[in-house]
Amino acid sequence: MYEWILPSLREILAESQSTLTECSPAKAEWQWRISLAATEQLLINTLANAASDATAGLVLAAPAPLFSQPTLTQSLQTVTFTAKPFNPLALMPFEMPLPLEMVEDIAPHESVLPLLPADPLGTEQFCLVFTDKFRLVLVLAKHKSGQKTFLFSFDPEVVQQAWRALGARVMLTNPDFFADLDASVQKFAPVPPDYRTVMQFSQLLLQELAPEQEKENVPTSPAVSIPTSSSRSDVELLQAFAHEVRTPLTTIRTMTRLLLKRRDLPANVINRLEVIDHECTEQIDRMELLFKAAELETSNPVKSAHTQLTPMSLDQVLEQSIPRWQQAANRRNLTLDVVLPQQLPTVVSNPTMLDRVLTGLIENFTRSLPAGSHIQVQVIPAGDQLKLQLSPQAQCKDTSKPSPPTTPPIRKALGQLLMFQPETGTISLNIAATKHLFQAIGGKLIVRQRPQYGEVLTIFLPLEVSAKQW
Repeated sequence: MYEWILPSLREILAESQSTLTECSPAKAEWQWRISLAATEQLLINTLANAASDATAGLVLAAPAPLFSQPTLTQSLQTVTFTAKPFNPLALMPFEMPLPLEMVEDIAPHESVLPLLPADPLGTEQFCLVFTDKFRLVLVLAKHKSGQKTFLFSFDPEVVQQAWRALGARVMLTNPDFFADLDASVQKFAPVPPDYRTVMQFSQLLLQELAPEQEKENVPTSPAVSIPTSSSRSDVELLQAFAHEVRTPLTTIRTMTRLLLKRRDLPANVINRLEVIDHECTEQIDRMELLFKAAELETSNPVKSAHTQLTPMSLDQVLEQSIPRWQQAANRRNLTLDVVLPQQLPTVVSNPTMLDRVLTGLIENFTRSLPAGSHIQVQVIPAGDQLKLQLSPQAQCKDTSKPSPPTTPPIRKALGQLLMFQPETGTISLNIAATKHLFQAIGGKLIVRQRPQYGEVLTIFLPLEVSAKQW
């Protein structure tokens, strides 16, 4: 049941999401602020090649214009909704107050539309973005309790529903303007965004986290961070963005697999579809790991682990995983060998997560090594445990001469759970979060630095006979 005759944008987005969490006004506004900054940069990147004399996008916003970069004001048509359309002090975000007539001089494509006084949408801040590459909606809403909620979605259907709600309001207040505005919206087809666009948005958002934490005096940690209650907000944001990335990727993969079932496709098309399927699966698994890691930070990892562990054969997991590990290494001009015992014992772990966590660890490990490196994965029994060790091997062909010391890659902490590697642009889980994941599946991870070889990772998994003592 809607609060008014037309749904608000908060109500539309809330219906599309399985969970809805209210939080303090300061926290929700912080989420809104850094998301707008990420959106602005994404638009700048997306519209970089757009013709200067063409309208490359449309932005519907409230209660004031949101973007002030000349690159955007010249390329975007902007419509602002406000309960006080003639307010001469509409604030530009992060800028000094500007009269509306000055705003219109800066942004010739700017229009201002009124909202009815009784409309609850007048209390919401929102941003709808329409471009050829993607559609996006962001909403910051205040509840009667005083708490606030920040929501966003790249889902084309959700954005379309949000436009219908706004379009109905335009029909009520400015029917003559509706046809032109609807035509502007329809120029940008409601297609699922490329997963790389959503990933870029996520990376831009994560880059905003560290500066915001410094401004708000939120404690940050070095390379290995320790969970704190004050950094809970970036954990929740990570969960939200992981979910948003998985959604379009899953849609793309489903459509790809439906196409692969057809028998009339040429071989080159099948090969390309298989590459798309592989890339989607790889990124979906990465997002699953990020989501799981964030989930563990808001729960008790020890308690959740032992309710999901079961005896399992490692043979089947490794049989499926090793070819993928070697393929990932080959893509980065690395070689990877796996040394296995003649017979693998039964271990106790989470069958669903073990392969995903191991693959994610090896994926990040390969990204940290220079091209031409060789990796050895050795699996050996170690008492009542099974030891799996990842180690880079010497690249020097003359074994009598030591290899030069390996310089570890530069890594920058992004919030509570993530690391950013500037050399490669890679974002990955930090060591503390990765250790929590292994703990959740019954294992232990130990990381050591060896001067001549670099980082060595050792994973211990309990054998079935020792599960009760683990």
